[in-house]
Amino acid sequence: MSGPGQQLAGIVVAGSLPFTRAQFFDVFALYNRSLWPFALALWAYALVAAMALSRRRGCGRSQVAMLTIQWIWAGVAYHAVFFSTINPAARLFAALFLIEAGLLVWFGVVRDQLRFSPSGSRRHVIGWILVTYALLYPLLTLVENRAFPESPTFGLPCPTTLLTIGWLFLADPAWPTVLAMIPIGWALIGGSAAGLLGVRADLMLWVAGIALTASLLVPGRHRVRA
Repeated sequence: MSGPGQQLAGIVVAGSLPFTRAQFFDVFALYNRSLWPFALALWAYALVAAMALSRRRGCGRSQVAMLTIQWIWAGVAYHAVFFSTINPAARLFAALFLIEAGLLVWFGVVRDQLRFSPSGSRRHVIGWILVTYALLYPLLTLVENRAFPESPTFGLPCPTTLLTIGWLFLADPAWPTVLAMIPIGWALIGGSAAGLLGVRADLMLWVAGIALTASLLVPGRHRVRA
């Protein structure tokens, strides 16, 4: 049997999956039936954080705390508990999501190197588009795919990644680039679901990942290298 690393390589390189489309949506159904109140609470938490940022309230550690909780939840509640039942690579994904949560805590809370502002440049426009898209993600997938509880909801890896990339575009320029590595990686992996599994809402992951990568390559960004 192939290990998580081989499973991951198969998904990214060969486009193969160790599970069927039916199994994939069955996991969503089990997740939603078991944890829908928490998914709703995570959505409300993100909405309140976005509203606070738009009013220039809680533009530092409180915003990072929200993102951190989203990554821990997606890593543990979804990847480790549910997705791992059909995909061995989910254990690796869970570890990566917890690493990202740790990076957010270290750089955004302990060192306070992640500050946000609601406006100021074109990157803020991109950020708000992605944040809005992430908040609308459950509705978009519900309309596009199938009825609840088999449709993807909030608190899952893809909307969490979209939300985080949006927040990084809303961040003041001098933030550590290491914070972008795992979101960009998941944008590539999770975006594969758009073609392989028919979740077309995940096409935005590729757009977000490419946009964030391009923003890191722009000269004169004055980002902190970690």
